[in-house]
Amino acid sequence: MKYKRLGRTELSVPEICLGTMTWGTQNTEAEAHEQMDYAFENGINFFDTAELYPTTPVGPETYGRTEEIIGTWLKKGGRRKDLVLASKIAGSGRPHIRGGRGIDATTIREALDASLKRLQTDYLDLYQIHWPNRGTYHFRNSWTFDATTQDREKAAEEIAEILETLGGLVKDGKIRAVGLSNESAWGTLKYLRLSEEKGLPRVASIQNEYNLLYRQFDLDLAEVAHHEDVGLLAYSPLAAGILTGKYRNGARPAGSRATINKDLGGRLQPLQEPAVKAYAEVAAQQGLDLAQMALAFCLSRPFMTSVIIGATSMEQLRTDTAAAELTLSDEAMKDIADVYRRYPMTL
Repeated sequence: MKYKRLGRTELSVPEICLGTMTWGTQNTEAEAHEQMDYAFENGINFFDTAELYPTTPVGPETYGRTEEIIGTWLKKGGRRKDLVLASKIAGSGRPHIRGGRGIDATTIREALDASLKRLQTDYLDLYQIHWPNRGTYHFRNSWTFDATTQDREKAAEEIAEILETLGGLVKDGKIRAVGLSNESAWGTLKYLRLSEEKGLPRVASIQNEYNLLYRQFDLDLAEVAHHEDVGLLAYSPLAAGILTGKYRNGARPAGSRATINKDLGGRLQPLQEPAVKAYAEVAAQQGLDLAQMALAFCLSRPFMTSVIIGATSMEQLRTDTAAAELTLSDEAMKDIADVYRRYPMTL
């Protein structure tokens, strides 16, 4: 397992991170603990969670359950100091989370203290803003996103308040580094500018969706990541399982995420079918597992800090983890580029 520096912090993280959003619904506590044990034993000491989790499905009945499961693992294992633990504060729009309020000084402190209690730890290595108050083009919103509806001054004031609050929590020892999620180039640069102007914590990472079917990060954010040392933590590197091929031709395997979240957050729609078929053909021609090829591609990107994998079975976890040992050939990369040129963004 290769390790990389998290932004400009002193933290080092493995190139594969263990995602957790199925724990508490699709996975039991015992299954989640087995996954954490396996990951830790195989060099993956970076776990990512959120107060919102689990998301399969998401709701008030399960809110915070994933963090509670991680907390019981930490309590029995005694491995906290060897773990890089990341969580997130949810943004506005979820009535069961603080009445749907946005992110501000009060909600940050409230959310963090609750997460620490559930996780049974007194600090987080990385605390992330799950999505911005002003809205985002992520979550399949790129087709309707309109930045001109945003209030520039209000957005800047909100970012300043968030960063100043996080700075206080760093001084308090409750968090070690700060990160963003579902953010844009403008938002990321605004955080970076304010951190320099006010001597506040510097954004270390950005957790956005990235996979063969959705590669918006390749453009402006890739440039930001390179020049500013804000690496990508890629979520949904298999497009919620689509890039395993298991949903091809309308299939819905029993127990799969698509039987719970019917369209996989807007991903499971006809436009992705020909692209997945083409990538599957590339994998077959190269003698590769489709999922491993998709993950290895993500790992090859120069702006990638860590790829977040999630699994509902140990077999899936072993397959995904093994992608760290795979280096794609020049021929495979060329074939992937050819498919991408035909199907640049199907999600």
